Amino acid sequence: MSEAKRVFVTGASGFIAKHIVLMLLQAGFQVTGSVRSNQRAIEVIEAIRPHLANDVDLNEALAFVELDLNSDDGWDEALENIDILLHTASPVPTGIPKNEDDVIRPAVDGTLRALRAASRNNVKRVIVTSSIAAVAYRADLQQETAFDESHWSDIDHPTCLPYAKSKTLAEKAAWDFVKKQAPEMQLTTINPGFVFGPPLDSHFQSSMYVLLRMLAARDPALPKIGFNAVDVRDIARMHVRAINKCETHGQRIIGVSGFVWIQQVAQILITAHPARKIVMRTAPNWLIRLLALFDRQLRSIVPGLGRETRISAKRAQQLLDIEFIDIDRSITEASNYIVEHDLCLLYT
Repeated sequence: MSEAKRVFVTGASGFIAKHIVLMLLQAGFQVTGSVRSNQRAIEVIEAIRPHLANDVDLNEALAFVELDLNSDDGWDEALENIDILLHTASPVPTGIPKNEDDVIRPAVDGTLRALRAASRNNVKRVIVTSSIAAVAYRADLQQETAFDESHWSDIDHPTCLPYAKSKTLAEKAAWDFVKKQAPEMQLTTINPGFVFGPPLDSHFQSSMYVLLRMLAARDPALPKIGFNAVDVRDIARMHVRAINKCETHGQRIIGVSGFVWIQQVAQILITAHPARKIVMRTAPNWLIRLLALFDRQLRSIVPGLGRETRISAKRAQQLLDIEFIDIDRSITEASNYIVEHDLCLLYT
């Protein structure tokens, strides 16, 4: 491209965001990322540098600003002269927080803070990272037909825990803002499933901690839960491809490769790492429910016990030409990174 488009990525040190920043730089964009501290900026640079082509000058192509989802300070200055906003930043709890507003308010307020600053700076193209958590938590959780982008989670349903509420309310706030206050804004939301795949460094989100726990044989038995999973590289690719696809304006786009039970994940890990002790036994649902009375992290998985939810990603395949990476490969390559870098020590 003759003049590189300028992309602003919020939460640039996140698991998905690092892959997005890498792909943007490889595609020739100029990138500014928001981080909570200068140390996080160094972390991003160190993570992506080994994967970049030699002709990418990081000093010219990548910059950082410090921003806080809970503060107005600096947002207008950060979005000045930006062409595209990719809002990926959102709190990801490891369990159920004591106060759900600790997750919900930063997600909703941070999304609106980013969009308002974009609107004031005439940034027309905006892509927001949402989640299937904003899609599939509702009364018809086990419906025969697959969930798709027409479905929304019901925040009053007992299966919709604080994280799902935060993603649902934040995404709805984004669409409502565009409809009522910024109709000229070209908004797309990307709704990933449970994200696996190889990280770029040892700093990654809670979904990968499932593999860490299993590789470290942290738990004596596995709950009967499953995930609609996706590879982090596919989700990053969806964000980058959507930038110049006018067909995606005004669209929610789900990213999932397929459903996998945690017992299947264990078998994939056994195949990839036969020398490791991977737990395969399954804990009865009644035991998990009992233990969850005393464990906030366990409490977050109780609504999903024994439930298989079908979710369609046809729109991603049609609009973004995404052929999703196989779940086995995604989990295997993620676990290879964890083992090769001795990250299981985090759980020993």
